[in-house]
Amino acid sequence: MTVGALGPPGKRVFYLQACQDDLVVSLKLEKEQVLFLAGGLNEVLADLAGPSSVPAGADLELEQPVQPEWAVGSMQLAYDASADRIVLIAREVNGRAEDEGADLQDEQGGHHEGPPTGEMGPRGTEGTAVARIMLTREQAAGVIEHGKRLLRGGRPPCPLCGYPLGEEHSCPKTNGHRSPSL
Repeated sequence: MTVGALGPPGKRVFYLQACQDDLVVSLKLEKEQVLFLAGGLNEVLADLAGPSSVPAGADLELEQPVQPEWAVGSMQLAYDASADRIVLIAREVNGRAEDEGADLQDEQGGHHEGPPTGEMGPRGTEGTAVARIMLTREQAAGVIEHGKRLLRGGRPPCPLCGYPLGEEHSCPKTNGHRSPSL
């Protein structure tokens, strides 16, 4: 498993990617979700014995071409002691139209399930997709380090307000009248 981004800073699209044998599953993330994932994995690893090794940078690059299955709405982390694996459960963003469609199917007695695909689980009863990904401690440590590098590679923060600097930055501390001096 890895995280990555495509595009220039300020317009990057973030991804979570999991591989199993020949199957590659890519899910779209927000930048804040990458931060959450790295922080959450760090907390889980803090309670466990350290990993014996960390994957190299090349092993953590996204497999091309990246075609996201869906956008992640929520994530949960847990530790499965019997398998000695960290479990990541990612759920699809659930839009209003999807909610209404799922309700109609349930009222008509139908049940919508997507086909299981590798580490991707079937669609839940709400009509949202769910991915369950199991990581070793070494994979988790690699995702933490790679995620931190990824987040540092973005736009620098404004020295006045902390928001990312860019061509369209209008600093609230200056009421938008002048660009912050660096």
